[in-house]
Amino acid sequence: MQTSTLSKLLFHAVIVLLYGFLLLPVVAVTFVSFFDSQFLSFPPPGYTLNWFANALDQADFVNGFLTSTKVALIATVIGVTSGMLASIALVNYEFRGKEAIKGFLLAPLLVPGIVIGTALYVFFIQIAQMTGYNATTSMRGLVIAHVMLTIPWSVRLIVASMGMLDRSVEEAARNLGASAWTTFYRITLPRMRSGIVAAALFSFVISFENLEVSVLLVSPGNTSLPIAMLQYLEWNMDPTLAAASTIQILIIGSILLISDRFVKLSQVV
Repeated sequence: MQTSTLSKLLFHAVIVLLYGFLLLPVVAVTFVSFFDSQFLSFPPPGYTLNWFANALDQADFVNGFLTSTKVALIATVIGVTSGMLASIALVNYEFRGKEAIKGFLLAPLLVPGIVIGTALYVFFIQIAQMTGYNATTSMRGLVIAHVMLTIPWSVRLIVASMGMLDRSVEEAARNLGASAWTTFYRITLPRMRSGIVAAALFSFVISFENLEVSVLLVSPGNTSLPIAMLQYLEWNMDPTLAAASTIQILIIGSILLISDRFVKLSQVV
């Protein structure tokens, strides 16, 4: 009995240490954002909210936030819609090359982001030489790149969600005379809600915070927030970046908490 209790205590201690290790960078960044000092010093001389005001006063940060939000929203809509249609085909139908297509759709998860960004940059340059249109000078190239990031997550999460559904409900509806469209709209789609919401959330976050792919594809006036923060770091060393990061953490955390009230993400992720 004592051995069993000791094992449970040890297990919980390991879990607490792992969670602490994962949350430590978030806590550290949030803590630093309140330092009343331009340079890091422990303990800090005091605490202030001035760095948050300074972050909100940075025009590059504000414009980068708007650009990142716009690109993430467009990429999420396109990626989740495409991923949902692909997932329905992969789960509900049997056809030749099914596993190859699934592997192709999930392949961007295995490729480093900087490799994807470099490949797309070279591809857009080649297209520009042949057609005269350079996608890297507009937001279209950035959106295309981010769609490549959102589709794999959408397929992965929606396929996992659909794999847990009981197909007998759909078969019963069809046997009772419901058309394929009615069955999908009234039965299948509502039951896919958790997977779709999870895919949309993860796609938005992955797109919004992406740096590796975006760094080669942004153009003047279309700089994303992560790149604006990186450029700020080249010339400044103060807690403004920590304050901007804390705002991002609060926004993303709030979205996840609100969404979890309607869809239990733990059932899908």
